[in-house]
Amino acid sequence: MAMALEGIKVLDLTRLAPGPYCTMFLADLGADIIKIEPGGGRAQAFSGALGGEERRAYDAENRNKKSIVLNLKAEEARQIFYELAKDADVIVEEFRPGVVKRLGVDYDTIKKMNPRIVYCSVTGYGQDGPYQELSGHDINYISIAGAQSIIGERDGPPAVIGNLIADYAAGGMQGAIGILAALMARERTGKGQYVDISMTDGVLSLMHAEAAQYFSSGFVPTRGDILSFGGMPFYNIYETKDGKYVSLGALEPWFYQNLCKALGREDFGPHEFDKGEKREEIFAFFRETFRTKTRDEWVEMLRQADVPVAPVYSLDEVFTDPQMLHRKMVLELDHPKMGKVKQVGVSIKLSDTPGEVRSLAPVAGQHTDEILGGLGYSKEKIEGLRSSGAVA
Repeated sequence: MAMALEGIKVLDLTRLAPGPYCTMFLADLGADIIKIEPGGGRAQAFSGALGGEERRAYDAENRNKKSIVLNLKAEEARQIFYELAKDADVIVEEFRPGVVKRLGVDYDTIKKMNPRIVYCSVTGYGQDGPYQELSGHDINYISIAGAQSIIGERDGPPAVIGNLIADYAAGGMQGAIGILAALMARERTGKGQYVDISMTDGVLSLMHAEAAQYFSSGFVPTRGDILSFGGMPFYNIYETKDGKYVSLGALEPWFYQNLCKALGREDFGPHEFDKGEKREEIFAFFRETFRTKTRDEWVEMLRQADVPVAPVYSLDEVFTDPQMLHRKMVLELDHPKMGKVKQVGVSIKLSDTPGEVRSLAPVAGQHTDEILGGLGYSKEKIEGLRSSGAVA
């Protein structure tokens, strides 16, 4: 059975979080990905530090990809890239603006060779504007887009939450969406185009609901005041008797009524959205009450009462949960040296052309000879390129 993106050829110049996650989606759905890994200098050293064979065996971001090491500062390596680009459908990169132009592998250069190319750049602030040259990471982008200011407990400092929002949601996922949209447009126009993904833009897009409230009312949200960020008792996290936690999401009035009934406080029913003293009274009751049973006892009880509730799992618990196992979100795969290894599964479920893991993440340069051989390079020529440092 053909896969959804079978026949789509992608050159992946990315290295950290958002780019590899973007191309992971394309690879899982059948695209042929060639990962162009850095040759020479600090970039190669950093890439190697992140990706030994054992580490890469469990690395979902780079599965279903082939790897070639090209030192794009060398003319011979750039010529190899050009040969690959002439037959490619997509190029993805995440350097600072201007770097690919200095390397001679930018969109304007490539589109002259291949007008059908879809070229995606994932950066912190985008390709233009006063911040385009600034360095940064997830924590910086969610800060400047306003998300960081509302994450954390009331009267406490902003909470550091990892790189889920800017890197993965606003960068990698929106990059994949942009690429797929450009490929669809190419079906109509016959032409590729440039996809400019700013992680900061993406975070602000994810903040559209809070932005709408601000635009309409002038309300500036703060930590602990927004419903979906822990501002209300019925949408919150509570510690249980065994020192674990449950999450409540009893947003709709009927779910809130179910919750109040289950806790024996139906008198709280008319006060779901109250603030001030009543809200604090309900908060205090919930905090005290949830400490009277264990996490799993509460989950079982409230599920029976049709209340949106879930255990706050530690990561080791996630991968034994029956729902995760049923949905094949835990995969056990064969590695040629390490035997069985586990990875996170394919999250996008297609009925007719499902994604799959066809190969584990390669070590750097694993397919250099294979890829160059496919371009017609002889063994002698490949060895010469390796000796000169153009490839590895």
